[in-house]
Amino acid sequence: MEYSHADAELIQQPIGYWSWAAFKAVVDRTRAALAGIGTTQPQWWVLAQVARADEVRTRGEVSRILRNYLDTGSESMESEIDTTVARGWIAEDAEGRLSLTADGGAFYDRVAAVQERLWAERHAGISDAEYLSTLKVLQRFIHNTGGQAWHH
Repeated sequence: MEYSHADAELIQQPIGYWSWAAFKAVVDRTRAALAGIGTTQPQWWVLAQVARADEVRTRGEVSRILRNYLDTGSESMESEIDTTVARGWIAEDAEGRLSLTADGGAFYDRVAAVQERLWAERHAGISDAEYLSTLKVLQRFIHNTGGQAWHH
């Protein structure tokens, strides 16, 4: 891979632009791959929250967890949960508890495999140490600018 600038010039580049460009490239690639198998990124989040939960979660719990992911918002997350129910991937009982259906479990496995391939694609040529350092630097930028990330 060729970098955009020599190191002395690259160090002067704006983090806002490069973090945005990385965000856009990763999210666009992820969403295109998921669209290719008939789902959206927020629907994947819903499936993952239900499939990976140690305890059964309600619609409200899942919506609260996910509504801040990429500024999705609660109204949009409610719609995405509705879609997973309508597609038969998630069942919702009278108390709003969500569970995977058999079709949902099979589809979750399919989407998880796509996500694993995307992870490997994104991380090609990047060591765990470099990845860890990148995340720490980005979190420091968030902290230094008074920003909030999902884990706050």
